[in-house]
Amino acid sequence: MSMRSLRRAILPGCAILSLAALSACDLAPDYKTPTFIVPAAWHGQGAFSIATPADTQLPSDWWTLLRDPQLDALESRAMTQNADLQAAAERFVQARAMVMQARADLLPHFGLAFGASDNKQSADRLFRYKGAITQTDEFYGGLASWEPDFWSQIRNQVRMSKYAAQERAAKYAAARLSLQAELATDYVMLRGYDAQDAIYRQSIAYYERAVDVTRTQLTNQAAPKLDLDRAQNRLYVTQAAELDLQAEREVTEHAIAILTNSAPQSFHIAPRDTIGLARVAIPTGIPSTLLQRRPDIAASEREMAQANRAIGVARAAFYPHISLNANGGFDANGFDLANLANSMWSYGASASMPIFEGGLRRAAMQSSWSAYRETRDTYRGTVLSAFREVEDGISRESRLWAENDRLKQAAAAAIDMQSMTMSLYKGGLSAYLDAIIAQEAALDARISQVQVEARYFEAEVGLIRALGGGWSDRLLPTPDQTMTFDVLQYQGIHHPAPAGGIDISTHPEAFENLTASAPAAH
Repeated sequence: MSMRSLRRAILPGCAILSLAALSACDLAPDYKTPTFIVPAAWHGQGAFSIATPADTQLPSDWWTLLRDPQLDALESRAMTQNADLQAAAERFVQARAMVMQARADLLPHFGLAFGASDNKQSADRLFRYKGAITQTDEFYGGLASWEPDFWSQIRNQVRMSKYAAQERAAKYAAARLSLQAELATDYVMLRGYDAQDAIYRQSIAYYERAVDVTRTQLTNQAAPKLDLDRAQNRLYVTQAAELDLQAEREVTEHAIAILTNSAPQSFHIAPRDTIGLARVAIPTGIPSTLLQRRPDIAASEREMAQANRAIGVARAAFYPHISLNANGGFDANGFDLANLANSMWSYGASASMPIFEGGLRRAAMQSSWSAYRETRDTYRGTVLSAFREVEDGISRESRLWAENDRLKQAAAAAIDMQSMTMSLYKGGLSAYLDAIIAQEAALDARISQVQVEARYFEAEVGLIRALGGGWSDRLLPTPDQTMTFDVLQYQGIHHPAPAGGIDISTHPEAFENLTASAPAAH
């Protein structure tokens, strides 16, 4: 082989290697997730201590720890039928589609062009040449274009799209956790109203008997008319309070209906006399692990990663922009297109480079750096808010249960006082005013105790939510898992394969029946 032949064989290979080397140039800064120095333990003390390592992680179906079959059925229904949650899943699918759109710019684009025309020239036109007035033109050919990604501008846009899809996955997890916690909180409130209503019914029955007693005393001239008025006043005020409570219960039941994809008119949860939930030994872990257990923190971190890649895109705008184009085919006057003499082709390359644009690209790069720093600040604020929510939950949980114990004792003492004052009144040894005071104290103490008990379980739900509800950033789809189809795939596009445990319904019409009642407890 001659030296010239060897040079001809080597130069194309060197050119390809040079292009590959240039395309590997990434202008985005090195990215690292901020490492915060955080306390080694939580400041508050929970109501329970964890004894075994197996209990250090919350289950994903954490509401089952409350041991209420009715709540389990409601949560299951909400996870499959809630409209807002399904909409969040569709937003994740749309973000995955944006990944495929961005990736398409990395690949060559091919197309076909064909057409025909029949043209007639004016016989009286200026500078008319001799020849046919009418003519036909037919053509067909192919088009190809490709933009070499020398400065990783397109690659960084693809990475940004992948990170955006991961952010959507984290936001879906946050929306799901929010739905679970909101439903559980509403359910606790509902059962709290039930327990209060049971107390009101018992108190109303007691006050009705008290009215009868005072009426008897009045008939026997053993008590003034004032005692009867006081007894009736107490009865009517309590009945009014019960009606107000029942209205609040109905409103809460309506909220639960919407969360479970039901119209409030056909939805009902049977009441019961007690809250009836189990206390939960909540594993809080250590503060440093919270960064991996909160979906909102993961979403904020993925937003920061996108802003980092945006700097690389802004930097690439300072470098030459190169594109390659080619087209070819046949063009003829008539249908004799396959004749080689009628073939035509062209290929070429174009390059453009900014010289002076008045600071336009510098402004864009400055903005990208500022946007990146803003996401770091937002991320730090999200982490701090998460720490505060956990500490708030720990404080409420420990204090509210102790308060609940005290109120139980106060309620028992008030009931005894109510019974004794009524007995004394019947025997003529005490004024009815003492009985009224005892009745008010007993009702207030019992209602306060149930309200605090409900607040305690709401605090448990809030603490579980603050701890991430059993979620982990390991559940996020990887960047490659955000892609939805292969380059030559044309089947199954309408329903991409699930990623990160997030799936969409293929039959949304199945949820159009809004008249289903509340799931029955098992």
